[in-house]
Amino acid sequence: MICTMSAAAVAVWLGTVCTVHAYDTKHSALHGRNVRVEQSVALKQRAAVSRDVVTILSRSHADRNVYPSAGVLFVHVLEREYFKGEFPPYPKSGDPSNDPITFNTNLKGYPDRPGWLRYIQRTPHSDGVLYGSPTAEHIGKPTVIEITAYNRRTFETARHNLVINIKAAEEFPLPYQAEFYIKNMNVEEVLASEVLGDFLGAVKNVWQPERLNAINITSALDRGGRVPLPINNLKEGVYVMVGADVPFSSCLREVESPHNQLRCSQEMEPVISCDKKFRAQFQIDWCKISLVDINKVVPVYVTRPEPGTGILPEFGEYKPPSESLKSRDYFSDFLITLAVPSAVALVLFFILGYTMCCRREGVEKRNMQTPDIQLVHHSSIQKSTKELRSMSKNREISWPLSTLPVFNPVSGEVVPPIHPDNYETTSMPLMQTQANLQNQITIPQQRPSGKWYS
Repeated sequence: MICTMSAAAVAVWLGTVCTVHAYDTKHSALHGRNVRVEQSVALKQRAAVSRDVVTILSRSHADRNVYPSAGVLFVHVLEREYFKGEFPPYPKSGDPSNDPITFNTNLKGYPDRPGWLRYIQRTPHSDGVLYGSPTAEHIGKPTVIEITAYNRRTFETARHNLVINIKAAEEFPLPYQAEFYIKNMNVEEVLASEVLGDFLGAVKNVWQPERLNAINITSALDRGGRVPLPINNLKEGVYVMVGADVPFSSCLREVESPHNQLRCSQEMEPVISCDKKFRAQFQIDWCKISLVDINKVVPVYVTRPEPGTGILPEFGEYKPPSESLKSRDYFSDFLITLAVPSAVALVLFFILGYTMCCRREGVEKRNMQTPDIQLVHHSSIQKSTKELRSMSKNREISWPLSTLPVFNPVSGEVVPPIHPDNYETTSMPLMQTQANLQNQITIPQQRPSGKWYS
């Protein structure tokens, strides 16, 4: 799909998106071969149904040729309806018209697409879209894109090639380029021919050029934008670049005024007189608009530095070793890596065992070599330790003097101890109660004298 605009075409249709029809260049040459392929496929299907076995098939289609122009937006829609008829019937029940179909696109012989070409498909039930803006360096070089369709219900595949023949534009590039940021749309919505035509029509009413082309469309996510939350019908946002052959209008220049620049710096919406021409369908963020006059842009030439001594010279293509390799004896490697370390470990084990088991000095030899005064000190320490341990087994629990008197306050008799001498204190609980104090003596209370006492 090539998007162009001229003065005569705008009078008839404000949208500048025209459909590029695909031509089957090999249909006549491959007609007989396709008939034989279809017959063989039908026989395989009947055999699979009779055996109740699902056969996964794949088809290859003739090339399709398109002719976009350099510097002009190129859009190619991968329609699901076109590929539905390419898949053979599935023996199991299901609605074949609503099968989920996804697409995989890549440059032929490479794992990915060219740098200028992008692809988007939101869900398996929506069409895929190839879009981008080819540059001048691709003019005259046919680009073959392999398109593979996957039926996610039957696991069938269908494949064909898209040949993109880039040609030179009449006036490339257009000298005045403006990039708009649309906040209320996603990239696949703007790529639709009706929506893009309406947007270019609104730009033409504001700009009034003789030639107006859509140069490129970029999703805000590709510019570092964040994925919006799934609330309030928020959109990702789209950058749309258009080019014209006349200078920018006064309305577009209003965003460069100091007042509007101040409002943008304060995150306020600038005042643009022509915003009402977009507001009905498109919400433009005027603070993000970019106006470029390529006639005033100073070209920057980057010279490639010469490689220094640290850069290895090119040796050409990689040449793998031949398949006829000589056999190699690994016995010597085995001895070096396994046998030698095992022998060293075994010798060390015997030395350690002899040192620990056969070279023990014994207690008598140790005592003979130890000074007498050190042995006496050691013996005294052991005796003191044993004595303290034996005394700790027979100790009694001492009660505070404030709660337990040591004599009877009435008779003056000494209170006997709470526990006898042979009482085992090691099993006594830390916190004692009245039930535990079986041997506790009740202290008699002194009775007051007088006639009122009863």
